[in-house]
Amino acid sequence: MHWNDADLAKVGAAEELDLESERADGTLRDPVTMWVVRAGDHLYVRSVKGTAGPWYRGTQSRHQGRIDAGGVQRSVTFREADPADHAAVDAAYREKYGRYTSIVEHVLTDRARESTLRLEPR
Repeated sequence: MHWNDADLAKVGAAEELDLESERADGTLRDPVTMWVVRAGDHLYVRSVKGTAGPWYRGTQSRHQGRIDAGGVQRSVTFREADPADHAAVDAAYREKYGRYTSIVEHVLTDRARESTLRLEPR
């Protein structure tokens, strides 16, 4: 499934996103607020703490959950991003959050790149 143009634009423009991953029993974990970027027709998130980050680990049990950003609430699937997309995702983070110079660098490390997830609507 693909994002419709309106939701892609709204979520992609949102300053922050709330992510709730599903536990093994299908219940949602507490929301975690994070940055979100749009690269092409896809939306991405990544963890400053890489694959060891608690919220990232939470996405790995069922690979699905919910997001809330830009007025859009949606059930999503979490897909590992193709490493070939990392440069475009890095550029999107720099463009969108570059004004936070000391912070944005933390999502541009190899450790953070390893945790890049593409959000796909369900």
